[in-house]
Parts: sequence; structure tokens; C-alpha cells
Amino acid sequence: MKSIAVATLSLAGAVAIAGAGYGAWRVTTPPTSGFATVTKVEPIVKRWQEPRETCQDITVTHQKPVKDQHRVTGSVVGAVIGGVIGHQFGGGSGKDAATAGGAIAGGIAGNQIQKGMQEKNTYTTTEQHCNTVMENRSRTEGYDVTYVFNEVEETIRMDKKPGERLRIEEGQVVMAQK
Repeated sequence: MKSIAVATLSLAGAVAIAGAGYGAWRVTTPPTSGFATVTKVEPIVKRWQEPRETCQDITVTHQKPVKDQHRVTGSVVGAVIGGVIGHQFGGGSGKDAATAGGAIAGGIAGNQIQKGMQEKNTYTTTEQHCNTVMENRSRTEGYDVTYVFNEVEETIRMDKKPGERLRIEEGQVVMAQK
């Protein structure tokens, strides 16, 4: 009877030790499901430059073509008028000198007047001036997400920006919690 009691006690002790060991193992094994805390979210941004044409209308002033480049008309008309005015002064040979001097001065003046008129003879057009500028573009292509679950820090890449927590099932991230 004593040996049955010792055997029973030994068996009970072995079961208790095994149970305690199993229970201890069960308690120390971290859970594989729950929520992880998001600690950092870094966007993955693709950047590039794209050419874009910009155009604007500009008013341009042009000089009309000159028909009398040497301004002969102005010189002749000025000389005639100057000669007529010069002829009004003096007498005898002085009148001839005044007429000649008036014609010369009038020719020079007429030439310069025609030059000024030709320079002011302009027209305007509107022209479109275009150039290419490089425009900066960017697009967020995903997120590098760092999280802590069971005191272990992990980083994964996600298509969408997560909230403050991530749902973990069987050790895998299944969806973001907002």
C-alpha cells in the first residue's frame, strides 16, 4: 500500500511539474494576435521633372519699310522752301546768296524732318513667344511603417497611410486601424 501511495504521489508530482512547465511555457509565449503601435510613418515619394510649354502674347513695334532711304523728297522740298524764304532777304547779289543759303539750310532741315517722320512711321503686331520650362512633380507611392508588437520593432511597406495601430493576426499585419 505504501508503494501504491508513493507511486501515486510520484505520478501526481510528475503531472504537476509537467502542468507547471506547460503553464509557464504558455504564459511566457507572446501572443501572435492583437494590435501593434505605429511609431513612425515615412512616405515613399517619387520625384521627377516634366517639360511644359508656356506661351505669352507680346506686342512688338516694327518700323514700316522706308521708300525714300536717302530722304531726297525732304531735302528737295526743304531746299525749295528754304530758297523761297532766303530769296525774301537781301538785295542784288546778297539776294542770290540768301536764296542759296536758304536752299542749303532748308535742304538739310527737310532731310532731318523726313528722317524723324520715317522713324515714327511704325506699326505694332502681337506675337506669341513660347518657351519650355521644367516643372517639378511628385507622387507618394507608399509608406515605410515602423511598428512595435510584443516589444519587437518591425518595419513594413504599405500602400496606404496607416492609423496609430495595426491589426496583427498570427504574427502578420492584416489591416490598418484608424
